[in-house]
Amino acid sequence: MKADIRYFLIVFFIIIFPKYVKGNDEIKIGLLAPFSGEFRNIGKSVFSSARIALNKINNENINILPRDTKGNNIETLKQVESLYNKGVRIFIGPVFNKNLKGLDKFKDAYFLSLTNKILNNPKNVISAGINAKSQFNAIKKYQKKNDLNKTLILIPKKDYKAEIEYAIKESGFKAKKVFYYDIEPTKLTKQIEKITRYNIRKQNLEDEIKRIENSDEDNKEKKLEILNKRDTLGKIGYDSVVIADFDESLKSVTTSLLYTDVSPKNVNFISLNQWFDETLFKETASQPISFPSVNKENFDQFKKNFKEFYNSEPNQLSLITYDLIGLVYYLLLQNDFEISDNIFKKESKFKGMSGIFEIKNKKINHELNFYRVEAGSFIKIF
Repeated sequence: MKADIRYFLIVFFIIIFPKYVKGNDEIKIGLLAPFSGEFRNIGKSVFSSARIALNKINNENINILPRDTKGNNIETLKQVESLYNKGVRIFIGPVFNKNLKGLDKFKDAYFLSLTNKILNNPKNVISAGINAKSQFNAIKKYQKKNDLNKTLILIPKKDYKAEIEYAIKESGFKAKKVFYYDIEPTKLTKQIEKITRYNIRKQNLEDEIKRIENSDEDNKEKKLEILNKRDTLGKIGYDSVVIADFDESLKSVTTSLLYTDVSPKNVNFISLNQWFDETLFKETASQPISFPSVNKENFDQFKKNFKEFYNSEPNQLSLITYDLIGLVYYLLLQNDFEISDNIFKKESKFKGMSGIFEIKNKKINHELNFYRVEAGSFIKIF
């Protein structure tokens, strides 16, 4: 292992070394999240997880200063300026990528945003969410493990399309074909028919049935019985399909694939991080389907701890926030509590509740695990 890569167990660190701060130094961390409005539940959960992390650190010199961004850019800049004038130079947040605009004017401040988008962010923003590159790195590992070399990538025409394209390029992911689809259901099905050669395969079946009917082959009736139970005949030309989508849109794509006689029993169905969405259990016809994600055992433990504190379920961003509090504390300690550009420059690896992640080129990338949805459970692959 390279000498300049350091593994550090953040979870253990904040428990074992809670009291160490130089003199009476105060560590002030701004927490930018929506505490009112449509997304207030996200803000509440993020703040609650920060409090759990602070409770673990148990150091009165660390001061978290929460500010309500109301989920909009103008309010975000207003709250940042207020904290900046009070000497705050490290912020966790904002939550949403749209609220990053204008943060680069606070040149000596650093923002560990919870967004998973990494393109065109201000230079002083470090994206801490589970980005697409991290996910494609894990899919690439799964691809190699299962000897998949004819992968179709399906990308929706949504605002994160460029992020997926960047991730494919940066991860060195090998795909046989990349196809962009419309999310409108009637257009989607027709496009899936085209990319999977559905009409050709359907015609192949009809032609084969006619051929057998007009032949003198042995076991003719048995062969026809088998063919008549099929919907198509012939391969689609892919051994796996990566669907870069989520929620109901993901289910629409898998439904269209099934309609065109593409089954996960014959072609590997892979999606992006689903955060262990249990509604996938209901989609039995689309199983097995696999996806990269954070470490589930750790996530379950975090949710258990969170519920003990607040008697409620945390959202996914809470897990990221928890790790970021410990990360900031550790990095400041390593930098003698001096806030400078060096803090986030050196390549480092850490192990938090979300799993192993690294800081490189002012970006946080996660080494994700891989899971399969099958028979009402999430099965760990690696």
